[in-house]
Amino acid sequence: MLLNGSTRTLSRDARSDLHPQAEVAGPQSVGQPSSRFAHATTPTFPFSAIVGQDEMRQALLIAAVDPTVGGVLVFGDRGTGKSTAIRGLAALLPSMLAVAGCPYSCDPGRPADLCHRCREQVAPLTSQKIPVPVVDLPLGATEDRVVGALDLERALAHGEKAFEPGLLARANRGFLYIDEVNLLDDHLVDLLLDVAASGVNTVEREGLSIRHPARFVLVGSGNPEEGELRPQLLDRFGLAVEVTTPTDLPTRIDVVRRRDAYERDPAGFCEAYAPADHAIRETLTAARARLPGLHVPDATLEAGARLCLALGTDGLRGELTLMRTARALAAYEGAETVTLDHLARIAPSALRHRLRRNPLDESGSTARVARAVEEVLSL
Repeated sequence: MLLNGSTRTLSRDARSDLHPQAEVAGPQSVGQPSSRFAHATTPTFPFSAIVGQDEMRQALLIAAVDPTVGGVLVFGDRGTGKSTAIRGLAALLPSMLAVAGCPYSCDPGRPADLCHRCREQVAPLTSQKIPVPVVDLPLGATEDRVVGALDLERALAHGEKAFEPGLLARANRGFLYIDEVNLLDDHLVDLLLDVAASGVNTVEREGLSIRHPARFVLVGSGNPEEGELRPQLLDRFGLAVEVTTPTDLPTRIDVVRRRDAYERDPAGFCEAYAPADHAIRETLTAARARLPGLHVPDATLEAGARLCLALGTDGLRGELTLMRTARALAAYEGAETVTLDHLARIAPSALRHRLRRNPLDESGSTARVARAVEEVLSL
């Protein structure tokens, strides 16, 4: 757990510019700071130095191992390290291979997912390693900034489809982070729902149309006191995590001590935790390689289905998320197969936000999931 520091005093757009990977003009500059702030960048607080908040850290690592789990929603008190943890994870993600010069960071190993520009190239595609993009979506962002903009003047005068990629293009194959996601404008929520479901962003203006890949891990954070999230968007998050202010004295002291040490000497503090962050990065790389061959027994799938039936979740998204998340957790821990223990440990994060309201049950969703796990899985 960690205090968020002074970033709350900044405007949304200023915070986006200060984030090293929020403003990128293309693959050549992914991971580089905006030129206005290039002289004032500060190392990101190390992910391994975050105190407590084990469920949040676990959920973020699972999303890094398998992006198909559907993203992570982190809800909790102010100053509990939500944005700090997300930015810390971004800093230690392994590099990825992308087509050189592609504004969408296309994967050269997946020809079916290439953008129109990469498909139309006559010369062989060249590749380069780049940092995984992590893009901030400010609450005040316009639709054109999010989806991209077509240059109608050039299109009408010269017949060219001139397109300026937006934040969704820059987030392709990476992470799209929305702080205070519950305050996002409704029209942007609808837009994100469409793109998240299809993995493709379509921009249409005056009869012109541009389509490009936009597959990203959606990560949102917020304070429930400031408003609830729309059910349609809530269901799109694979995992939902609750974070609370620690109540034990030693943890609170440790949080303050580490934050103070970081603010006094950011470079020295990060250097001290560099070996621990490197170990996490190596574990993530090994987990991604192990994931495709990991076996999920029929008994584990059946247990997940029975758990969802007992809780009355709508649709089959709960079972799919349970399977994918448990498999990613097993891969991260180096297990040979997915067990009921993996299922039980990730069930609260995967299911608490999918429960119907039960007027006869006053207990919270987390308690209901824990009770069902104990009854159904009999661990």
